[in-house]
Amino acid sequence: MKNKFLLALVAIVLATILFKAVSFSPELESFSGPTMGTTYTIKYTTTADAPSREELKTLVDDVLVHVNKLMSTYDPSSELSLFNKQPAGSTVTVSDGMAYVVGEALKISELSAGKYDVTVGPLVNLWGFGPGKHEDKVPTDTDIAEAKERVGYHYVRLEDNELTKARNVYVDLSSIAKGYGVDEVARVLRKAGIQNYLVEVGGELSVSGTKLDGSAWLVGVESPAGGHNVAQRVIEANDIAIATSGDYRNYFEKNGVRYSHTIDPTTGKPITHRLVSVTVIDANATRADGLATAITVLGPEAGLKFAQDNNIAAYMLVKEDFGFAEQYSDAFEPYLSN
Repeated sequence: MKNKFLLALVAIVLATILFKAVSFSPELESFSGPTMGTTYTIKYTTTADAPSREELKTLVDDVLVHVNKLMSTYDPSSELSLFNKQPAGSTVTVSDGMAYVVGEALKISELSAGKYDVTVGPLVNLWGFGPGKHEDKVPTDTDIAEAKERVGYHYVRLEDNELTKARNVYVDLSSIAKGYGVDEVARVLRKAGIQNYLVEVGGELSVSGTKLDGSAWLVGVESPAGGHNVAQRVIEANDIAIATSGDYRNYFEKNGVRYSHTIDPTTGKPITHRLVSVTVIDANATRADGLATAITVLGPEAGLKFAQDNNIAAYMLVKEDFGFAEQYSDAFEPYLSN
């Protein structure tokens, strides 16, 4: 009798699973929300066993709140802010997420010979592009020299999860944290059984699989002249991450001079070249985010050489007297056919 009951129960369970699989019809779902001082958007194809849209949004919101709590310089109680408050010579045990992102940032700092510098924070804050209220003011050369004393990625050492500062430096992960947020959201989606998705956080993306109709996800590289609705290029994206860095939105003007939010750590001043936008394609958004910033600081000539030398898929827009000139690395060429 007991065996018959168990067999009947198994049959009911199997029938339920079969019915669900047969009757399920995939749909394209999306949701969005605020995060890291910007917004995020998720688009995905539903699966029979995936969480509901509401449950999935909760999971995504939770992971983005966690990333912000780790790496925000605007939150005085974040893990990063607490490290920055430590005196020179301090060693702190950091979380796996923090260790990973700082490690990637240090690699890019080394690779770019300090043109990308994870400790650029004091200069960013001095020029009025960091946390707190700031006026549009050009700092003096003395102020810049003093801030540069607190800049130098080589003063930061990471061994496993032990993070040490040899000098009173200020680590700023704003150029790479959004990319990490994208990667973490993508991880949540994959864990939920979703394979076809597009994740976007503040313009950085991770794309997997295809759209509902089987076609590729289309990602536009924004035109600096046209705003959010005009694409300079359209990329057919599949299983890649895309990050774009540009200086055409965040800046201030003083006495007819425009000062970009992108600071060159080696000069202590905003960039002045004509490279206005850099898009990098990579396997993960964390690295793509940091590399796009590094190339932006390097400028059109040195940036292109850097991309070529390191096999980075980079697409660059350079301001000309009339419009913008495109230049790109060899690794980016396969995406141009799209």
